[in-house]
Amino acid sequence: MSKVEMLYREALNRAIDEAMSSDSNVVILGEDVGLYGGSYRVSEGLVAKYGEDRVIDTPIAELSIVGNAVGMAIGGLRPIAEIMTANFALLAFDQIINHMAKYRYMSAGKITLPVVVRFPQGVSRQLAAQHSESYEQMLSAVPGVRVLAVSSVNYAYHALKRAIFSDDPIIFIEHELLYNKKGIVDFDEEIDIFKANIVKEGSDITIVSYLKMVDDVIKAVPEIEQKLNKSCEVIDLQTLNPIDFETIKKSVEKTGRVVIVEEDHYTGGYGSQIASFLAEKLFYTLDAPILRIAGEDTPIPYNRKLELASIPTPESIANRVTQWGESNGL
Repeated sequence: MSKVEMLYREALNRAIDEAMSSDSNVVILGEDVGLYGGSYRVSEGLVAKYGEDRVIDTPIAELSIVGNAVGMAIGGLRPIAEIMTANFALLAFDQIINHMAKYRYMSAGKITLPVVVRFPQGVSRQLAAQHSESYEQMLSAVPGVRVLAVSSVNYAYHALKRAIFSDDPIIFIEHELLYNKKGIVDFDEEIDIFKANIVKEGSDITIVSYLKMVDDVIKAVPEIEQKLNKSCEVIDLQTLNPIDFETIKKSVEKTGRVVIVEEDHYTGGYGSQIASFLAEKLFYTLDAPILRIAGEDTPIPYNRKLELASIPTPESIANRVTQWGESNGL
């Protein structure tokens, strides 16, 4: 069958499995990726098929994980480096930013870096401040690495497989609450992994989002459309660097109004880059001020009520967009 329903983590697992089966240079390394099957079961069953030489359990040392992956890539392998969570990726930022992102440029193209660094990020359920951050805004600002934000099951499969066989280093961002999400993978589909996806078409309001917030936006849309009697178009960015501004531009030229929803903190959040582009390039196209909905500027609390209050939810998204629409004549 060309279309199969599976979980997000199963789609990632299948992409890695197929890549390892087709190319013996593909390896995966990280904490508990081997015998344990990965912290989120993404690498489950792979060590039994490919052995410990290709599915490599590492010490709890993120700098070493990415550093070894960079060396492997220079040596001709195609490593997939798994980091347990975005907060821990901070320990590997020296390797990511000063080495992985720069070697191809500094060598005038003589060195290729086919490295994929995977990690989940964002607010899960009471994992507290040191396990709940989002760092796409920092990584997307680094020339030399491509950054993908994986929201859908279908994109998870296709994007990871394409990323593994890319000769450019890629940061592959997942979300801790998406691993058990169900969806359809179309194995025959040919997708451009650096293009945004229009999840829902509409004519009056463009809502731009990524990662888990796409699902929260979709949950909020029926209430927004009912209260405002307007139609929402929802865009899943999918690629954060490079960003598909053309898809956003076409949508905003149609609707004249745009809302940006992100889980990351408001100050310095990734959505500000999109807002800047719209203000610079499409100012006279806009019929209303841009609305940014983002997380609060606070470390993520452990308490569940405070945790939910610190990030957008379907209810808060619906309320904010409705209030914004009413105040701007919608």
